[in-house]
Amino acid sequence: MADLADPALQAHNPRPPRALLLAGFDAGQTHTTCRLASDDGGLLAEGQGPGVVHLAAPGGPQRFTAALRESQAGARARLPEEWRSVPLAGAAVGASGIEAGSSVQAQGLTLMAAALGLPCTRLAVTGDERTALRGAFPQGPGIVVISGTGTIAVGSDGQGRHHRCAGWGWLLDGAGSTMDIGRDGLALSLRMADGREPDGPLREAIWQVLGLDPQDPATPQRIKALVVDPDFGAAGFARLAPVVDRLAEQGDARASAILAQNAEALVAMVAAVAAALDLREPPVAALGGGLIHLAGLRHRFEHGLRRWGGILVAPRGDACHGALHLAAALLQHDPDASMA
Repeated sequence: MADLADPALQAHNPRPPRALLLAGFDAGQTHTTCRLASDDGGLLAEGQGPGVVHLAAPGGPQRFTAALRESQAGARARLPEEWRSVPLAGAAVGASGIEAGSSVQAQGLTLMAAALGLPCTRLAVTGDERTALRGAFPQGPGIVVISGTGTIAVGSDGQGRHHRCAGWGWLLDGAGSTMDIGRDGLALSLRMADGREPDGPLREAIWQVLGLDPQDPATPQRIKALVVDPDFGAAGFARLAPVVDRLAEQGDARASAILAQNAEALVAMVAAVAAALDLREPPVAALGGGLIHLAGLRHRFEHGLRRWGGILVAPRGDACHGALHLAAALLQHDPDASMA
């Protein structure tokens, strides 16, 4: 298969004779992206759908199915006319919360087969960190570290060995994530409110983002109730992270300390993966909304990574590219794929 990350292959190509249609999905907690491509590497269309939750969570299977169907429908609507009646030949999804070899992965495969109408032999379901790794480093060694609502790192030695670190769910293991940064900032604001910490601009800024009155003595009690609301969750904390990042960049020492702690957690994850795979000075791709959009977090991570010995590089492709590579690999082992 051609290199799907090659910008020269980004054009909406007419359908070559006997070309096959592939789908690559990146299913995160916020939204799902479906990218459609031909098996010769030509990228054709992209669509969006809703996010997913862990398949074992309430509504997990339904949300997973809806994410696949709606994002694929959005992509199909944008296909060139000559491709719109072409059936899918293979597909792969990298989804939040999918662990390799688990019953959840097997459940995801069954759900995907039903949603897309394809046999399991032409489908792959894995964690979104795995597709991100495949997209960033299609060949050769490398490590990806992802900081979004959650966080995880995974690497490959380029010889078939892989190792993952962190990513054990936001209730247990969110260090380095936007969720932890936002939660740590909110917790600090409450310590300011009750006198354990000197007051500062962070308290007022965070409470305003929550739509609460910084001058109202009852606001801390409202926050206590707010964070246990089922609709708040990890995303509710994560949306406070930009406030912490902005104040840190403006020189707020306590906001800066929160970012520094979380950046060091990300460096520690990279170091653990490198040690497990015997990688020295490995190339590292920094992914996820936290490392892309929070300048203060990224600067501190880059500094810590250089001090440790990692080399920050641009990813070759993204998680959808990685999923498309997995889908293409499946077709090489399916003698019936050419009949799709």
